[in-house]
Amino acid sequence: MVVANPRPETGHRIPSTHGKPATESPAARIVWALARLSLGFVFLWAFVDKLFGLGHETTDKQAWINGGHPTMGFLKSAAAGPFKGFYNDIAGTAWADWLFMLGLAGIGTALILGIGIRLAAAAGAVMLVMMWSVVLPPENNVFMDDHLIYALLVVGLALVHAGDTLGLGRWWAQTSLVQRFPVLK
Repeated sequence: MVVANPRPETGHRIPSTHGKPATESPAARIVWALARLSLGFVFLWAFVDKLFGLGHETTDKQAWINGGHPTMGFLKSAAAGPFKGFYNDIAGTAWADWLFMLGLAGIGTALILGIGIRLAAAAGAVMLVMMWSVVLPPENNVFMDDHLIYALLVVGLALVHAGDTLGLGRWWAQTSLVQRFPVLK
């Protein structure tokens, strides 16, 4: 039987089973935590590969530590559609490389640790939507691709407090820094 319980901090009613909100079941918490860890790994792997050129997508010669530009390949050669000129223009610029790499590292670290999920969700959604907009229309669909699905997922992770399970989210929320600046939760 599905009932609705109020969520104290928002007053919204969340569908639940057996008197507990669905997002509070142990299985749901584990699934959201595993989704958080998986997406965190996607971001961190991209950072490490572009930093060191591990040979998966980035060769040693293209590695950032060897003078390569992490934004060059995708933005210069893959860009298509209405924003092609914009992305071609910023490809390989120092500021774009730094923002991209800091974003990958920061978002990935936050997701893996389960801290700062709100900021990671906002930054991750923006980054992913921008990556989606590089190649319009997407190759396999007229609109939807994995970047938009990941953007929705990262926002969902923040909404269900996915950092609290298999992460440091509960501890992080109690720190004086987060108590003073709740946006860091």
